Order: sequence, then structure tokens, then C-alpha cells
Amino acid sequence: MSRPTKLFETYKLGPITLANRLVMAPLTRNRAAPGTFVPSPLAADYYGQRASAGLLITEASQVSQQGQGYQDTPGIYSKDQVAGWRKVTNQVHERGGKIFIQLWHVGRISHVDLQADGAAPVAPSAIRAKGKTFVNGGFADVSEPRALELSEIPGIIDDFKRATKNALEAGFDGVEIHGANGYLLEQFAKDGANKRTDAYGGSIENRAKLMLEVSRAVVAEAGAERTGIRISPVTPANDISDSNPQALYDHIVDGLSALKLVYLHVVEGATGGPRDIAPFDYASLRKRFAGAYVANNGYDFELATKVLDANAADLIAFGKPFISNPDLVERLKAGAPLNDWDKNTFYGGGAKGYTDYPALAAAK
Repeated sequence: MSRPTKLFETYKLGPITLANRLVMAPLTRNRAAPGTFVPSPLAADYYGQRASAGLLITEASQVSQQGQGYQDTPGIYSKDQVAGWRKVTNQVHERGGKIFIQLWHVGRISHVDLQADGAAPVAPSAIRAKGKTFVNGGFADVSEPRALELSEIPGIIDDFKRATKNALEAGFDGVEIHGANGYLLEQFAKDGANKRTDAYGGSIENRAKLMLEVSRAVVAEAGAERTGIRISPVTPANDISDSNPQALYDHIVDGLSALKLVYLHVVEGATGGPRDIAPFDYASLRKRFAGAYVANNGYDFELATKVLDANAADLIAFGKPFISNPDLVERLKAGAPLNDWDKNTFYGGGAKGYTDYPALAAAK
């Protein structure tokens, strides 16, 4: 590459130094062991192959069985899961990489077949999302949820706190709270899914409360310098919507900045879709947040370089290109062509489409 770019500069993220400003975004792969939801033995190779990214963020990992919404996604709530993740962090660290785990509760985006004793999934309100989940080897409509009782909310916060403790035990450099893509914390925040009339519903302040309380609990366990969060202000993913996202997210980000989180990971536009799906002032979030701003959604080398040069972001998250290019950093540096990804192997399966994409050296 003849043009200069900040993309390959080191970056100080709290107590850790990242080798470059490329972040591997969390990517669900549905390859954990059925029944135990321990990361597959191949997961250590998969993340290890991609350790040249400045920061790896794992696929979303449920904080409890109740938090699971898809078949064979990994958890971070059992001893066996912690042991499985330790193999992943060991391999990433041996290769000089840094890795955070994404902590997840899906809320209403689940199915009775994934819940203990076939229970209904939980949500802020008993409103079924229009959408599908991956369960029993295929896609099925999500199940009708029930509204969480006020008395159950502290238990959800505790699940995130316990998962954070487990993540540190498993050797992760930090954690990312999943506050995006129509899952539980976003369901509480957005008025399309939250019709509560108690302390967690109604006003922006009340709806934002759970996301901020979970963040506070995670910070208490991991330290703010090892805690990030992912948000998606205008995504329609998983049938989520809000009548006034700018005011909502300005308030949320003020609260997150006050907690001194190390980064804010923002899905700009529709998750995996158009960046300009709805008007939104992302620069407002950047100004309000004291930590690092991680920009995500549809980035390539040119856009990443332009945004970093304009100081509109500190780090750039790439998603699907990392699936098919374990050495994405090296390829972008060399201006080399990228491997195409195979959508048919995104979810479930074994090594094919997971750990068998060739690196540049092998391709040559």
C-alpha cells in the first residue's frame, strides 16, 4: 500500500497495547458442543489463526441458559465452558493476540426448545418478535416471550457479573457487553419492545437503566479499563425499533462514559446491511464518550482509512472478511486479494468454512 494509513498503528486500549487498529467483530458460528455449550476444540485454532488482529472479540456467549437464543452457541456460565475458553485465550496469547469475550442475553430472541423445561423466553414485555432463530438444525419462528418480573431483574444483572468473573478466570483480556442487535439489553432500551410501566419502562432514563446497571456490575468485576460495550442505535435487527434513537443513545452514552468504559463499539446503520438505513449522528456519541470509539458495519480498507484520518473513530471492526481471511491484517497491508466467504458454512458444522480458509503464504 503506497498510501499512509493509521490502520496498522499500535493503539493503547486501557492497560493493553493493540498491535494495530483492526478489531475482529463478534461473529456467531454455532459450533459449541451440543448440550454443554463448551467452545469446540476447533475454536482455539479459529481464534488463534486470527490473532494478528489488534483485538479479537469472540462470538456472543450466553451468560446463562436462559440467555441462549440459538443452537450450539457457547456459554460462559459453567466450569467446563470456562475451561474450553481457556484453551482459546491460551492460543491467542501464545500468538501475541488480545481477546475480549462478548457477554450475551438474547431475551425474547429464543425458542422454548432452548430454555430449561421448555419455558418461555423472557423479555421486557410479552411481545413476540417477528423473526426466526436457528434451533433443531433449522430456522424456526422465535417463541412467545413472557415479561420479566421486577424481582427477576437483579438476577439477570448477577448473571452478567458472574459471567464476567468466569471470563477473567478463562484468561480473557476483557469483556464486551452485548447491548446491540435486538437482544435483551436493547429490548429494554427501545420503546418498540419495552411497554413496561414500572421503573424499567416509560421514560428514556427508565428504559436505559438495565443496560447501565449491567455495565456498572461488569465494571465492578472487571474494571472499567477491561470493559467495552456494543450498541446498534438504528438497526432493525430482530424486529427492534425506537421512536427517538438519538435522544436515547445520547443519554445511554453519557451514562457509559461516566462509568469510564474502555470502548464503545457502534454498529453504524443496519447490522450487516445498509449504513444509511436511518439518519443518526454518530459523531454525537463520539463526542460524548471519553473512551475509544470502535466503528463497525461495512468497513473496507478505504473507508477505514478515511474514518481514522478524520479522527471519527479510534478502532475499526471488520466482520465477515475475518471469517474467510484469517490473515486479514497481512492481506490489507500487502494490498492482496481477499478470500471470498462461503455463507453456507457460517453457522454450524466443523472445520470446513471455519479453520480451513488459506492464509496468504499458503495461497502463494
